[in-house]
Amino acid sequence: MLALLAGAARESLTDGLRTSGSSASRREPIAVSASYLFAPSPGDMQVRTSVRKHGKQISLVDAELIQGDRTAVHAVVTLGTPEQHVGPLLTALPPALTQLPAEPPPGVAPIAEGHPMGEIFHLFGGLDVRPSLRSMSDLSERGKPEIVLWARPRDMAPDGLFALVCGDISVPVTFPLGRFGWAPTVQLTTYLRTLPADGWLRVLCSTNQIGQHWFDSEHTVIDSEGALVVQSRQLAMVPVN
Repeated sequence: MLALLAGAARESLTDGLRTSGSSASRREPIAVSASYLFAPSPGDMQVRTSVRKHGKQISLVDAELIQGDRTAVHAVVTLGTPEQHVGPLLTALPPALTQLPAEPPPGVAPIAEGHPMGEIFHLFGGLDVRPSLRSMSDLSERGKPEIVLWARPRDMAPDGLFALVCGDISVPVTFPLGRFGWAPTVQLTTYLRTLPADGWLRVLCSTNQIGQHWFDSEHTVIDSEGALVVQSRQLAMVPVN
């Protein structure tokens, strides 16, 4: 839902620039902060956007996902130009992510019907997602919950919106603790640092604390060339088994 609103915000800004005759370059959603008010039911939804600022460097768009007369998700989308083809001054990515191979090993199966995650993850029709089931197992070897996976869209190269999807693509990081139920997201903030290179995206999902009622979850995403693509952090509710 976050990527959907980010895409709508980008189109709203682009349409406004086209109408005004501006020759400004295409902007990307470099930061999206979303609050989840209620879980919508399957059915018709409406997206509403409002451009709050159009600047030379940064633009700001409000976006809402509405069902009936209620707002399900409200997002503030910051649009700008991600850094491309320039080396960072400093990178401090976690080894658990950078040491992953650029492509999933042969033994890491895609989520599909019959896969252990097939009843939980329902986007496998359009996405090729390959989680390491070992990273969801007992914590005795690692000491902290970290879930790793590889992801890419089917039949196309990954783009900025797909990268944003990967900022919330993992099952809840509570899984290694045996909490497998629904973990409602309350707030999610995602940064698009650069547009991804073609190929697999590597994702690390981690946490700082899983409380009795609330937990935080972070996604760090790198592309096939090892560039940092997406960072996200969310606050969610601990599943009740």
